[in-house]
Amino acid sequence: MTTKGQNKSYDYFSANAQVAEFEEQLLQSQQRIAELESLNAQLQTLAKSESIDDNTAKFAVPIDKIVCNPEQVRRYFDIDKLATLTASIKEVGVQSPLWLRPEQDGKYLLIAGERRYRAARNAGLMEVPVLILHVDDASALKLSLLENLQREDLNPIEETEGILNLLSWQMDCTVKEVIALLNRKAHLDKKKVEWSDENTENVFRKQWEIVESVFITVGKLSPESFRVSRLPLLNMPIDVIEVLRCGQIEYTKARAIATLKDKAKRASLLKKAIAEKLSLADIRDWIKETKDQEPPSLKREFQDISQKILKSSQWSDPKKAKKIASLLEQLESLLAD
Repeated sequence: MTTKGQNKSYDYFSANAQVAEFEEQLLQSQQRIAELESLNAQLQTLAKSESIDDNTAKFAVPIDKIVCNPEQVRRYFDIDKLATLTASIKEVGVQSPLWLRPEQDGKYLLIAGERRYRAARNAGLMEVPVLILHVDDASALKLSLLENLQREDLNPIEETEGILNLLSWQMDCTVKEVIALLNRKAHLDKKKVEWSDENTENVFRKQWEIVESVFITVGKLSPESFRVSRLPLLNMPIDVIEVLRCGQIEYTKARAIATLKDKAKRASLLKKAIAEKLSLADIRDWIKETKDQEPPSLKREFQDISQKILKSSQWSDPKKAKKIASLLEQLESLLAD
C-alpha cells in the first residue's frame, strides 16, 4: 500500500526529472542558437570580404538570365517543402535575395538560393531580387555551402560531398587526395608521430592548415569527426545513399541498414524503416534477427574447423592423423579442379 508520504516523494522526483529534461532541451536550444549565430557571422564576414558591385549589388534580374550551378552542393529538393515555399512566394514574393555571380554571356550563375529560384519559377515570377558577388570558384562554393548549412538545407550526403569539394578546391587536389590526407593525419595522431622538417612534411603541414581553416569556417564539424562519422556514408550501398539523399531517413539509421549485405533484405528493411518510422534500436534488432536466421557460410565453417584442427591433440594419433591427411588431399584436389 502506498502512503501519502510516498506519493509526495514520487511527485517530487517526477517533477525534478521533468525539470532536468527541460533544462537539457533548453541547453541544446541555446547551443543551436549559438551555432547559427556563429555561422551567420562567418557568412556575413565572408560575403563582405568579397568584391561587391556597389552600383548593382541589390536589384531584380530576369529569372531566365539565371543559370543553376552544376557544382551546387545541394541536389535534392523536397517536393512538399518546395510547394509550400511556392505558395508563400505567390503571396509575399521572394523575401531573401538570391546570390549570383555575373557570367561573360550576360547570364548570372546561381551561388546560393536554388530552392527560392525554383519556387519563384513555379510561382510564375518574371524577376527575382538578387545580390551580385564577384567571386572565384572556391569562394562561390564556400558561400553556397555556408548559406545552405545556415538554413539547414543539406542532408548528410550533400553536406559531406560539399565539404569534400570545398577542401578539394582550396587545396587544388582531388577528393581522393583529401580523404587520404584526413586518414594520414588520423594515423599520425594515433601513433603520436611528430612532423619532421622535411619538405614533404612541410607541404603536408600547409595542407592541414587549409583543412583546419575550412572546418573553422564551416563551423559544424571537426576534421576528425567528419572523417569518422561522415566519410563512411559515401561507402554505403547506392540504394541506402539515395534514400538518405532524399531525406527519408536519418544517417545513423542509414549506416545501420547499410551493414546488410543481402540486397533484397536491405531493400525490405529500408522500406519498413521508412513506412513504420522504426527507431535505431528497432532496426538493429531486425538486423540481428535476420543474421541469426541465416545459415553459417561454408567459409566460416571451414575457418572454425581449421582452428579446431590446429588446436586439437589428435595429431599424435596415427590413425586420425592419416585420415586428416587424406581429407586434406581431397580438399587440395577439389581446389585444383
